[in-house]
Amino acid sequence: MPGSGPGIFIVLTALLTALSPALAASPISPATGAPYRDTHAGLVHHVAVFGTDDRTLLPARLKALEDKIGMLYEPASRSVCTAFCIDETTVATAAHCLFRTRGERPLPLANVTFRLSSMGGRRGAGVRIAGAAHGAAGQNVITGTTSLSTKPPIDATRDWALVRLASPVCRKGGLPLVRRSPAELSAVEGERPLYQVGYHGDFGKWRLTLSPPCTVRRLGRAEHGRNIAGDFADASALILHTCDTGGASSGSPLLVDGPRGPEVAGINVGTYLQSHVLTQDGEVLHRYRSDTVANTGVSTLAFMEQKDRFAVADVVTSRDDIRRMQRGLRAAGHYEGRVDGRYGPALRTAIENFEAAERRPRTGLASTEILRRLEAVIAERGSAPGYAPTSDRLETGSVPRPQPARP
Repeated sequence: MPGSGPGIFIVLTALLTALSPALAASPISPATGAPYRDTHAGLVHHVAVFGTDDRTLLPARLKALEDKIGMLYEPASRSVCTAFCIDETTVATAAHCLFRTRGERPLPLANVTFRLSSMGGRRGAGVRIAGAAHGAAGQNVITGTTSLSTKPPIDATRDWALVRLASPVCRKGGLPLVRRSPAELSAVEGERPLYQVGYHGDFGKWRLTLSPPCTVRRLGRAEHGRNIAGDFADASALILHTCDTGGASSGSPLLVDGPRGPEVAGINVGTYLQSHVLTQDGEVLHRYRSDTVANTGVSTLAFMEQKDRFAVADVVTSRDDIRRMQRGLRAAGHYEGRVDGRYGPALRTAIENFEAAERRPRTGLASTEILRRLEAVIAERGSAPGYAPTSDRLETGSVPRPQPARP
């Protein structure tokens, strides 16, 4: 930069801003509809608008979505996000709505509730996560990440979560998921435009809001010439869109119209910023105005396989079975934590590593299928100290030898 002196230069940094709840609690109470009072910072609205703000309350033609899109709420932190039904007992949302971002404390899953928009804002109307009553809520959530990185390399395409609920609240069924890559969405935006429906912190009384048709950007270069794809750990399932969003819209569905109505093409997760920074010897001397490049979403392609496995998974619930799984994963070389019968981040990671070694989709689920497969692997390698199978019938996946035909 001319006149800046030796050793001073301008760099570009990127940041994924999660609209809610990672930055701040949403400003309006979903229970009462009244604004929160913050004596320190006042009310803060996180809104990402491109051009004219075209957001409107949900029109009559989309009224049926009130039975399929709802609100995730955690009372202690007053965190609010949007989530949507994919079947009677399962909803999808953004991972950071439950686990926050890297370095932040995750929400207590046992306190998180979901309620549909059609259920209104009544207190106590929400449904808890399955297993929450006996401390097993974490075993009924699968996610792309529990530690979202918001700085390059940004792992926005892992910012998804599927949640099994304690009761079938989505009685009208779920929204269908469409298999469309971001490139395909960009190519057909004129034919089947993308739009977004969710909650927005700057709209009162927590009613669903429509962000009308918006564009899907192709991965290329931003205003300052920086390669956008280079800021992301994996851009293959990244949707850069210009739907107008606001606080609490994280987790909302990105929709296209299909032959039978709205279909989900992705999940809205945050806002992608690129900032102009003056540095010297690694120290930031001046920050220029950040440029909002686009809002970000994760394509359904990122979690289709996990969704199918989650739908049929039989989750282990007893602490004895969790201990068996911990011992089995330890014997297989994937787990180094305590054998305490508790499902936590270390066990989730160990299960994911085991699934990866088996070339299966990563779910992190403590399922009976994983437990049986572990037993088979251990049996193939020989018995391990302190480990015994749960039954004498092991699924090894081996093919029986052909027997000669009898006369």
